[in-house]
Amino acid sequence: MVEDRGFRRRLITTVTVVVALTAGYSGPASAAVAVDVQSKQWYLDAMQAEEIWKTSTGEGITVAVIDSGVNPSTSSLKGQVLKGKDLAEIEGDETDDYRGHGTTMAELIAGTGQGGGLKGLAPGAKIIPFRTSDTELQNEQKVNAFDMEEAIKAAADSDAKIINASFGNEYYSSAVREAVKYAQEKGKLFFTAAGNDAKKGNPESYPAMYPEAVAVAATGADGQVADYSQHGDFVDLAAPGNDIPRWCDDSFTRYCDGDGGTSAATALASASAALIWSAHPDWTANQVLRVMFESAGRGEDWKKGTVSNYLGHGLVRPAAHINSGIGKPGDPSISPLTNEKVGGASGSSATPEASAPASSQAPQDKPDFPAPVAGSSTESSDDSSLPGWVIGAIAAAVVIGGGAFAVVRKRRSA
Repeated sequence: MVEDRGFRRRLITTVTVVVALTAGYSGPASAAVAVDVQSKQWYLDAMQAEEIWKTSTGEGITVAVIDSGVNPSTSSLKGQVLKGKDLAEIEGDETDDYRGHGTTMAELIAGTGQGGGLKGLAPGAKIIPFRTSDTELQNEQKVNAFDMEEAIKAAADSDAKIINASFGNEYYSSAVREAVKYAQEKGKLFFTAAGNDAKKGNPESYPAMYPEAVAVAATGADGQVADYSQHGDFVDLAAPGNDIPRWCDDSFTRYCDGDGGTSAATALASASAALIWSAHPDWTANQVLRVMFESAGRGEDWKKGTVSNYLGHGLVRPAAHINSGIGKPGDPSISPLTNEKVGGASGSSATPEASAPASSQAPQDKPDFPAPVAGSSTESSDDSSLPGWVIGAIAAAVVIGGGAFAVVRKRRSA
């Protein structure tokens, strides 16, 4: 793999983003437009958000958003954004979002919905923005070539418990890998996008492929993996990504329709972690993530102890734990990603009931099933009569898109 500390990065989105260098704010979207935006947040009902919020809103949890910046002046983010840091070293600071992408991620995580803007899944959480550059910006002007690793380390040293990185690229970097590892050692949860190029050769995606990162795939309202969502043994979880509105650009005048992609899915996974961590503030990152894995939605035919190359441990279901108690925290010091001792806290009051590592009994002599397309079923499961996103339900199985039970991942022992 190519080593390049100044590698180019891409914000993970499946829609065309308007490139504009002047980050300005001209006021929130109109009430009529914004209300319509909230009506399009289908996943909030599917994930039983209103029921979750009776117990946890993410209060007391701070999420670091490493992205294009976060505009704290949108109606939904007023009072939600704390002091961050600009690592891109361009004009302005971390509150000058040059794409609108970082602000969208922040709203999906912790937006209050005030003024009819996007409502976050964890509206009680707070955001710390860390601005970095993307490929387009790097092509247009001089930026800090080391902003990504510096941003991850700065986020790891901040008060944030969760780090959201909705971006990816095809280049391995030992410096970024060490930064992600550092974040894990500091007891943080690092969520990142699996990538949106499954139909373009499904290339390797970083930082998603680093063992210490929680890689998130995207699904549609039917609960099946999106056809663009990259897959492989690095995928850990899946979350909604299709048909999620976003800020159109850096003018912040209106929201646009389209797929949020694995960017949005990552934000919703981060918000899910915030909800669980807020409900259990004495837990470690390892325990929060283990509960997320154990409470994730899986198909009825999913063999216990195996993981999916498309959906990882399954679809995030914070309601399954918060409302119904599914999932045990386990050992506070053992990472459910690597099964190694890291990032724990000796003072945790939770009972150390570590989960068993993934089984190696999944079929290894057969190739993976083809990547499932949203809305399709496969030979592995006949889902034609089952409901789609039954996120909060305990008795009902969540529909899982094809080939979901294929091969136990190898990278966890890396």
